[in-house]
Amino acid sequence: MPNFEHPEYPEATLLHLESMVPCRESQVSSLLSVFGERQHFSFPSIFIYGHTSSGKTYVMQTLLETLELPHVFVNCVECFTSRLLLEEILTQLQNLSSENKHGSHVPCDTFNDFVRLFKQEIITQELQNQTVYIVLDKAEQLREMEANVLPGFLRLQEMTDRNVTVVFLSEIVWELFRPNTGCLEPFTLYFPDYSIVCRDLKELRHLAALNFTKYCEPVVRGEANERDTRRLWKNIESHLKKAMQTVYLREISSSQWERIQQDDGEPGHLKGLSAHAHVELPYYSKFLLIAAYLASYNPARTDKRFFLKHHGKIKKTNFLKKHEKTSNHLLGPKPFPLDRLLAILYSIVDNKVAPTANIFSQITSLVTLQLLTLVGHDDKLDGPKYKCTVSLDFIRAIARTVNFDIIKYLYDFL
Repeated sequence: MPNFEHPEYPEATLLHLESMVPCRESQVSSLLSVFGERQHFSFPSIFIYGHTSSGKTYVMQTLLETLELPHVFVNCVECFTSRLLLEEILTQLQNLSSENKHGSHVPCDTFNDFVRLFKQEIITQELQNQTVYIVLDKAEQLREMEANVLPGFLRLQEMTDRNVTVVFLSEIVWELFRPNTGCLEPFTLYFPDYSIVCRDLKELRHLAALNFTKYCEPVVRGEANERDTRRLWKNIESHLKKAMQTVYLREISSSQWERIQQDDGEPGHLKGLSAHAHVELPYYSKFLLIAAYLASYNPARTDKRFFLKHHGKIKKTNFLKKHEKTSNHLLGPKPFPLDRLLAILYSIVDNKVAPTANIFSQITSLVTLQLLTLVGHDDKLDGPKYKCTVSLDFIRAIARTVNFDIIKYLYDFL
């Protein structure tokens, strides 16, 4: 017996539907209840929301296609103006007829025209006696269109006097949609994340496909059977961790990863594997990153000792306090202000560097590359603060390219 029950559809169809939508049984059951039978009037509008890759689009497509319900499916990112959106809906509506799979283009300038043409198409397609579903994927884009588009779709059933349900699929909550002037409230349905391990189902499926051959190796060699999950997992665990650290973070491409597996190579020992190992930065960006690393891992009070040429003699016993013996690299990077970053930069670069717009744009680029993290806000009186997010090995590799001995300037290595 299927988990889904509905008098309109045969048991075999519901069993097939259940096999197609794992972990979404409760959401599909709710939608089946809302849809009712073909001839029943459904809710005028349904709002489905959840994080990316939580199955919203897939479930709706699978549900409507498996039950063979008349529907049109439009991506609002592709149809980025109201005219493109309305015309695409009408064109797909024409194509619902088996005789007319390539309907002619239907010009539609306004929502009033859309209502009139939609009513005509319903009659032409002989769909008066069943619900027609209009699915608007990436529906958050509707907020960028004319003010009457969203309220119009919410009241389309009322305006056309036809059996039509508009389904909105979005990654944001309904409260961010609701117009200030009020509107007809939709039926809302939430799609939770599949698991806490990986929120992106597409990424998870991609990584599983890339590493499945490696997972099956003990079975192929006859060392284990397909039910010996413990041994299979032990074989794949370290390999999968490396995939999560490289492929998932886009440090190597999928083709590179497959080539490594074919060659039986170890990802951690290959040249050029990580983007961090061969990242190319402009000359001053390298010094900016070095300065940021020094500012993150050196206490501010040590700047005088490291970067001031005539700082006088400082006794080592006084310099290294007992309560400061804990390694700063173990504690992690500390935030630093912009003026400290620039002061260190000017002291470690041989040539004189003016604080030009080019330098500031390179700081922004380092933040975009996620080599620096902005932890303060520009609207604060004390200005923005940053953290350096790269590892010691990475910054040593960068420092070698500009002949800078960074270890001599790190407090932890005194």
